[in-house]
Amino acid sequence: MNNLERMVFDAKDIHEFSTNYIIYLTKLLERIDTNAIEACIEELEIAHKEQNTVFIIGNGGSAATSSHMANDLGTLACNDERDKPFCVLSLTDNVAAITAAGNDFGFEDIFIRQLQTVYKPGDRLIVISASGNSENVIATAKWVKHRNGKVIGLVGFDGGKLKDYCDILIHIETPKGEYGPVEDAHMVLDHLISTWLHYRKREGK
Repeated sequence: MNNLERMVFDAKDIHEFSTNYIIYLTKLLERIDTNAIEACIEELEIAHKEQNTVFIIGNGGSAATSSHMANDLGTLACNDERDKPFCVLSLTDNVAAITAAGNDFGFEDIFIRQLQTVYKPGDRLIVISASGNSENVIATAKWVKHRNGKVIGLVGFDGGKLKDYCDILIHIETPKGEYGPVEDAHMVLDHLISTWLHYRKREGK
């Protein structure tokens, strides 16, 4: 059993499980490499300054995080009409494009087919994957790397194959299968990053 399974089966009641889950998630958050967070934010700040687009992708729960992160970066990181817009786009949001690419070319190409029409040199890609082994996410990271683009990874478990294609890696290291805690941590990272950008921009820094 992994850590999460032990917490479920060993807990005497929901109160004990809730306490243990919160403690465990806190420990995972405490182990995050803050240098990697700093490097991620610096890349996003450069992208904003140079008006490059930041694309975000993921599957399942990570697709939802991708959409949420795009929304937060696009709103929290811009404070008034005098700000330059933060060009950020989640490639998980266009159901027509996803289903067309999946039907006509295969699920592995659902993100690449979208990038082919909009990607420009200097754009960044954020890849979100608990396992780090989603084939369509890996394929998209490779596609961007082949064009000398920067890839920022939010991963879990052992990092999977995806970690080898990321210029910046924020790794929530857990036993395989612990999707919930990893996705929780990824959402915390979203709010941490977007909140920092919001308040730093408001201060004019």
